[in-house]
Amino acid sequence: MKKNLVILSGAGMSAESGIKTFRDTGGLWEDYSIQEVATPEGYARNPELVIRFYNERRKQLKDVQPNLGHKILGELEEHFNVTIITQNVDNLHERGGSKNIIHLHGELVKVCSTRDPQNPRLVRELAEDAYEVKIGDLADDGSQLRPFIVWFGEPVPKIEEAARMVDTADIFVIIGTSMNVYPAAGLLDYVKPGCEIYLIDPHPVDVKSSLPIHVIRKGASEGMEELKKILLTQ
Repeated sequence: MKKNLVILSGAGMSAESGIKTFRDTGGLWEDYSIQEVATPEGYARNPELVIRFYNERRKQLKDVQPNLGHKILGELEEHFNVTIITQNVDNLHERGGSKNIIHLHGELVKVCSTRDPQNPRLVRELAEDAYEVKIGDLADDGSQLRPFIVWFGEPVPKIEEAARMVDTADIFVIIGTSMNVYPAAGLLDYVKPGCEIYLIDPHPVDVKSSLPIHVIRKGASEGMEELKKILLTQ
């Protein structure tokens, strides 16, 4: 019987593919303040700016590719029941071959209702050749289409589903996340006794837990290469 392998991935997972993270640039994301482009208040003040910003991020997806770390995770589905819980809004896990993905913070390639952003019936996936949203493009409830992103200050609707998956894990792997952003960082509290825990990151990570954690001080791709060898020789 296949073991359950649950992954929690963060910005460091996609950094090797060329996607910048605001935590590496002094609170800026592609030279924009997080308060401007990643909060409900910023959107209310200047929806045109926010919509343009996410249009640019979608276009960036066409210029980046999944890295080896993404691809190894896809390959591991042959050997494990793999679930990926990601804080990333890009689609690189999907493009790397992974099938079971929980996006905690939304998805860049989708848009939703401004009036009711967490209503799944009002979420729409954009066609790859039409990654642009304009002021005046409306959701089915008649409100402006906005990015399907969980902004700072908004609830994280998929956190309970993620916690349930972590509770089933035989192996739990943390890749490329500072473990400072809640509620995602709290998922470690749902690991059951006896679960193997690995942390892959080239930088020190302050994990607030007394659980035994195997640390691999490498980037996502090199770290996943090492982890794959470990897991497949057990």
